[in-house]
Amino acid sequence: MDQLKKSLVILIIFFSITFCFSQQDTISIKKDSVNIALLENYNTRLSEIERQRVADSVRKSELEAQLDALKTTDNLKKEELQAQLIALNEKEVKRLADKKAKIDSLKNTTKGFPVSGFFNDTLFVLYTKLGSFSPKERADIISSRIKKLSDNFKFGPNSLKIEDAETSVDIVLEERIIMSVTENDALWNDISKKELAETYKEKITEAVLKYKNATSFSTLAKQIGLALLVLIIIILLIFYISKFFKWSAQKIQSQENKKIQGIKIKNYILFDAKRQVSAFLFLNKILKWFVILLAVYIALPILFGLFPWTEQFADTLFGYILDPLTNMLTSFWNYLPDLITIVVIVIVFRYILKGISFLKDEVARGNLTLNGFYPDWAAPTYQIIRILVIAFMFVVIFPYLPGSDSPIFKGVSVFLGFLFTFGSAGSLSNIIAGLVLTYMRLFTIGDRVKIGEVTGDVIEKSSLVTRVRTIKNEIISIPNSTVMNSHTINYSSDAPAKGLIIHTTVTIGYDVPWKDMYETLIDAALRTELILKEPQPFVLQTSLEDFYVAYQINAYVREANKQAKIYSDLHQNIQDACNERGIEILSPHYRAARDGNATTVPSDYLPKDYEAPSFNVKTEKKEK
Repeated sequence: MDQLKKSLVILIIFFSITFCFSQQDTISIKKDSVNIALLENYNTRLSEIERQRVADSVRKSELEAQLDALKTTDNLKKEELQAQLIALNEKEVKRLADKKAKIDSLKNTTKGFPVSGFFNDTLFVLYTKLGSFSPKERADIISSRIKKLSDNFKFGPNSLKIEDAETSVDIVLEERIIMSVTENDALWNDISKKELAETYKEKITEAVLKYKNATSFSTLAKQIGLALLVLIIIILLIFYISKFFKWSAQKIQSQENKKIQGIKIKNYILFDAKRQVSAFLFLNKILKWFVILLAVYIALPILFGLFPWTEQFADTLFGYILDPLTNMLTSFWNYLPDLITIVVIVIVFRYILKGISFLKDEVARGNLTLNGFYPDWAAPTYQIIRILVIAFMFVVIFPYLPGSDSPIFKGVSVFLGFLFTFGSAGSLSNIIAGLVLTYMRLFTIGDRVKIGEVTGDVIEKSSLVTRVRTIKNEIISIPNSTVMNSHTINYSSDAPAKGLIIHTTVTIGYDVPWKDMYETLIDAALRTELILKEPQPFVLQTSLEDFYVAYQINAYVREANKQAKIYSDLHQNIQDACNERGIEILSPHYRAARDGNATTVPSDYLPKDYEAPSFNVKTEKKEK
């Protein structure tokens, strides 16, 4: 019973919405102000032409009467009258041609006034006035006369007759005129008055007979019976749809932690079983109401189509779905040539990019050599060319896009371009700087560099940033624009071929001979792992200070990325070599006085019988 109540509520709601929002017959004509102004202007001009036609007709009758009254011997006068008659006939032909041309120019822009039948359906449309009646008044009067015909019990297929009048063809019932068809009506429909009157008579007769048949007791009884049958079917359909979805909801709940075990992405539980069941139940409920509403929506036009008074509602309801679908399919069909053109353009440009990509790979592998073009330039150059080719492809495709000529489409394009330009100013500068750095070839991945105050190995070069890993395993991201504005030292670029010169300075007192110091430092360098034997290390005296001499040892290495280890080993070997030779590495302000002071050389490097020197005391004896 609850399901039946719900079904009845749904039907009542749908009936209410349908009757409130159903439109008038789709053929009905909207009488806007522009349309009325055009018809009024035309009818004003028509009245002037009609007055001239009446005057010409009177003049023509007079001339014909004069011709009949002339004697057969008065040929000169007869020819004159006949010439005037010919001129009037030619004027009549020209008048009809001008009227027809004016009507043809108005047909595409002007809407007429409908003559309605019994079910608010349009039988035909009127455009011209008749006497003092405007087209709208004339259409309303004819509509009311047609509706009164249903009161005539004797009305049959041959009840209406057509009679010729002086300037029109009339459709009459017994002695009563239903409507008059004028010359202007015929011109609007491109047929003769007689043919148009026959057409209108058949439409009026058909409408009256259809109404009398539709309103008969037997027909109404059948329609009501069919309507009740449709309502019962709708209610049963809703009942069984609800029952089916209730059964499906129970099946979903019974599968919790069985077939429905939740959704996992690796170790992350996106939905557990309970949440997944809730989601399925929600979708089941949405689908149930969608099917119910769809069934009711399909059934209502069938129900409305049973009665002639509501038959137009069926067309309207179906039109809500069929019209958009028809428009979509029509638009797609009309757009199909442009779509094929776009597909062809995309395919052509795709193969162009494939060709450019092949050349890029060949250059990057070294199979294709271009003068002044390095292999590591191949990838970034390809990306630049690819962007330019794709941009050109969009320029070619743009005119074929739907709505590309609309002001809204152009406005949105300009707005997005504005946002991209001003919102990515910093990013664009980094991208441009990244391209410049690539073509400057300042460094490659793995090089040991110093950018500003940052020293480390380059681990990534992107379009926006350069990432460096320091010797302490710190990852530092430097914007490419900052790299461009800073000085850069590359330790690795020439190290494999020419060797990188590492150097360190030792200060030794003047009491140590410089030749001994040269030998000691070179020996320490040659002991150090990863320092090259050839070219040989060399020593430079960088300064002669007040208390010491500054000796700089220089040595060649190829592993620029291992400088920290090399320097550490070199410093250790310098200490060992100096200690072995009894050379003390003293502070600049340390006095190397051996008057009672022990040497600073570690005891491991001293002889076993070493003793610190005694203090020198000098005495002076004076005689009395």
